[in-house]
Order: sequence, then C-alpha cells, then structure tokens
Amino acid sequence: MKYLIRKEIAGFFSSAMGYVILLVWFLAASLMLWFFNGEYNLPDGGYATLRPFFSLSPILFLLLVPATTMRMFAEENRMGTLELLFSRPIKISTIVLSKFWSAWLLMIIALVPTIIYVISIYLLSNTGIDWGETTGGYCGLLCLLATFVSFGLFTSSLTSNQLVAFLLAILLSFSAFYGFELIASLTTSGSLHNGWVQLGIQAHYQSMARGVIDTRDLIYFASITLFFIYLTIQVNTRKR
Repeated sequence: MKYLIRKEIAGFFSSAMGYVILLVWFLAASLMLWFFNGEYNLPDGGYATLRPFFSLSPILFLLLVPATTMRMFAEENRMGTLELLFSRPIKISTIVLSKFWSAWLLMIIALVPTIIYVISIYLLSNTGIDWGETTGGYCGLLCLLATFVSFGLFTSSLTSNQLVAFLLAILLSFSAFYGFELIASLTTSGSLHNGWVQLGIQAHYQSMARGVIDTRDLIYFASITLFFIYLTIQVNTRKR
C-alpha cells in the first residue's frame, strides 16, 4: 500500500496542475481572510479567533477536494491503466484505500500552510488565542476532508470522464453539507427540524469547529467515510 500511496502523491505533483490547485486554494483563503472585506475577514472581526477560517474552509474544499480526486479512478479508467492495475494480485480494497489515504494526505498538506494564520492571530492578539477552539476546528476539518475525499473517490469510480466526476463530487458534497439544513428550514416541527439538521454534515462540523470534540460527531464522520469507501470498493469489484 505504501508504494501505491507514494505513486498517487508523486503523480499529483508530477504536473503543474497539482501545484496550481494547492496554490489557488491557499491564495483564495488568504485573500478572503486577510484582504477582502466581509464576514470572513479576520482583522475586521476584532477577535483572536480562527472561526471565520473554519467557516470559509468547507466552501473552498467543496471545489478543492473534487479537483484532487476526480482523476484518481476516472483518468485511469479512461487510459486503460486501471485494467492493468486490476490484473495484478492486489486486493481492490488495497487499491481504494491507497487512493483514499493519498488524497487525504494531499489535503492535509494543503492545510499545513494555514498554520501561518494561527501564528499571525496569536502574535497580533493581546489575549492569546483559544487553543481549544482552534484544535477542535482543525480536527473538524480533518474529518470533513476525509468524508469529502470518500465522496470524490466514489464519484470518480463511476465514470471515465474527469469533469463528470468533478461535478458529481461537488453535488454530493454540497448536498451532504448543506442539503439537510435546507430541508430542515422547510419544516415547522422542532423535533423534525433538529432531526434533519443532525443528518447533515454541517451541524457535526460546526460543533467541532466550536471546540467541542464529541464522540458522536467522530462516529458520524467515520461512518459516512467508511460507507462511501465501501461503495467505491464494490463499484471497482464489479469492474474487475
């Protein structure tokens, strides 16, 4: 599996597109947080918190993660290299998990430069930074990224067209993150409203972004991620 993970990561950085994707993500986040006026601007907020960053990140990752995962199965399927990979004595689960781990590691690499935001807020503040909220926010992002990656791998395994895989991943991620909140807004019953909200990703992510790391939220993210990894394995097993 280590060889396959290294192969996927090396393949991502073998072309300029990989660097462009990561650069665009970091520039977009930096501009929104430090230069453009609006609800995400950190200096205008007046508080030593990264809450605007944790609110903005899911929106940007709705595009970044599908852009990273769209090629992982779709491109190999289009070029015929997937058949060659399937012909080797490697378990389908090993192939899928290696692609999952490589894509997740790439997203973690994308998060590393944002440590600059933490240092900047800490140095600019007279009262320090809420480390509990910051730690919870990053844990929430890691869980969110794992789930989005599982969505992206699943949609990439369904088609040989990268653009179709990209659009399907965006649709699935958007629906899982915002869709249940939209449905909940149409209900009048308090218990029914809360039930729909709890089904969506946004409520669990926001809970962690406030610094509350609840076992139920971790189980929620792990369950969805494992479910879509399982679906991806099943899709590729049928292809084999």
